Amino acid sequence: MRHEDRGGRSGPGGSGSGGSGHGGSGRGESGPGWGRRPVLAALGGLLAAPAVPRGARADAAYPGGQTVSIVLPYAPGGAPDVLAQVLTQGLSARLGGTFVMEHKPGASTTLAARHVARAKPDGNTLLMGTVVTFTTAPYALREPGYDAVKDFAHITMISDTQFLLVAHPRWRSLEEVLAAARQRPGQLSFATWGVGTTAHLMMVDLMARTGTELLHVPYSGSPPALTDTIAGRADLMFSTFAPARPHVEAGRLKALAIPSPARSPVLPDVPTMDELGQKEFVSSGWFTLSAPAGTPPAILSRLEKAATEAFAAPEARARLDSLGLVPARPGPEALMERLTREAALNQRLIKAAGIKPE
Repeated sequence: MRHEDRGGRSGPGGSGSGGSGHGGSGRGESGPGWGRRPVLAALGGLLAAPAVPRGARADAAYPGGQTVSIVLPYAPGGAPDVLAQVLTQGLSARLGGTFVMEHKPGASTTLAARHVARAKPDGNTLLMGTVVTFTTAPYALREPGYDAVKDFAHITMISDTQFLLVAHPRWRSLEEVLAAARQRPGQLSFATWGVGTTAHLMMVDLMARTGTELLHVPYSGSPPALTDTIAGRADLMFSTFAPARPHVEAGRLKALAIPSPARSPVLPDVPTMDELGQKEFVSSGWFTLSAPAGTPPAILSRLEKAATEAFAAPEARARLDSLGLVPARPGPEALMERLTREAALNQRLIKAAGIKPE
């Protein structure tokens, strides 16, 4: 680091400038006056040299021997855990130290976010945040307990997670569902894992675009919502890619569309929403790496570089692509641009859905 380079040089008048200028004094090395001026000059040089802040040395050595917690807003298991494993292993390999997962599920991901927002900003407590954490919960909850922008140092986006619009197999296409919904307003149902979730807001958007009205059936989580859609107790739902894929491949669910810019290489027969006439209907979940506000920039920079390298590694990509976890544009600028844009959109959709902050 440049801090260390500057600290290792002598300042003006240092020991390299006066050692031979006083050799004519006639005193030997053992004389009582030997070296007084050179020593004083050397001391002056040390005092003049710029000091290296202790924090700068600590930042350069981060994480050192510390254990760093990556706080997850979900219970153990599923695609987020796989993502976190790639993250913790990748950071440990590149930065040293020990990076571990810490699960803090609850309150629409806000429990984990509050914990990290209030943590000491030393790089030892980080958050694997989500689109819900930063663009939905702050508007769906009366007191989320944090400010999505001011309370965090957002390091980088680490992944997008694709969605699938899936239905019970009695429905063969999106057009068939929409036609039936227009004939029977409010009678077809869609499942979600809660009011104000991404799955809910995407369906609110679809209903507004198509002039349809469907009955919202919120569940306590994604697994029961998916189970009831498979059983036919709900007609359709937006599901994250990983849990829906095996049911689609086995014929237990019909994949109607994918709200992504392009078809998935894993399920290439599923059309995009754009192909089905829903122009620019593109939506995905996403995950971030974020730290408490006030975390030193040198630590943030090291984390950004290491995380970007970890998720670009071929073995990581092969593992994540099969789960519908696709690359996201890295860096804090890209993250903040997307957070700001999607927060504004979700705020409008929450208002359109008549959701009141709880």
